[in-house]
Amino acid sequence: MHDLLLDGDKRLARRSLLLVPKHISSGTRLRVLVLLHGLGETGNELLGIHAWGDRYGLVTSYDRLRALPVERALPKLRYFTDDHLAQVNRSLSQKPFGGMALLCPVTPNPYKMQPAAKTIDRYADWIEQTLLPAAREKANIGSGPEFTGLDGCSLGGYVGIETFLRKPELFGSFGGVQSAFGAPTALIYAKRLAEAIRRVGPRSIRMGTSSADPYKKANEVLSKELDKLDVPNTLSVLPGPHNQPWLREVGTLAMLLWHDRQLGVPRPPQKAHARAAPR
Repeated sequence: MHDLLLDGDKRLARRSLLLVPKHISSGTRLRVLVLLHGLGETGNELLGIHAWGDRYGLVTSYDRLRALPVERALPKLRYFTDDHLAQVNRSLSQKPFGGMALLCPVTPNPYKMQPAAKTIDRYADWIEQTLLPAAREKANIGSGPEFTGLDGCSLGGYVGIETFLRKPELFGSFGGVQSAFGAPTALIYAKRLAEAIRRVGPRSIRMGTSSADPYKKANEVLSKELDKLDVPNTLSVLPGPHNQPWLREVGTLAMLLWHDRQLGVPRPPQKAHARAAPR
């Protein structure tokens, strides 16, 4: 665990938590998943960088994916259906969870820092120019889009999609968990995503939502419009509300497993080729 205090505007972002897996050989080129938190943790750096780990079940979900069989953490709530649980365990028995570094920066609230578009411009630049280079300095993380994913929860899902649209060349996989935007905005996002992917090439896209999520319709609209535009995407609608117990039980786990399947396989260090002895 690395608490990174970085250059940047305190009102925007200057701090991030970096979690580096111990189960992967130190010589292996790692993948990294950038995770943006929700509205409740904005305005407090410490809450922000620990939101995914302490409140959204990031570390426990990661551990559950590595310790088969995956079991329910909150069995009384039944957010994990029998079919979904069986599907997850079947997938993991066929291909184990590979793992990745996890990068959890402070996420700004663009609505409080108007104009919002300018705030996200600056935040996307900070991710590209400050955050990712700092993480790669601290750990053996690959630099191409095949090594880099982006996801966000609720407000973080909105900030995430806006960031991805500004920097699609950075990320090989992009998703949102209960992303907070409306259906009319989803129509606009679909067109912008299609344009971005035509420009930079194929990218993996996922919308994760739940049956009682107030943003469920918007995420469904986005997926449907992407289908119309021939943009491959994944829509996941699982039982449950828009809250942190749902994240801890199933939302974060499903998100991690999806990115694990989309990003490139971690690369072991290359062996130096032996040179022929001079004659």
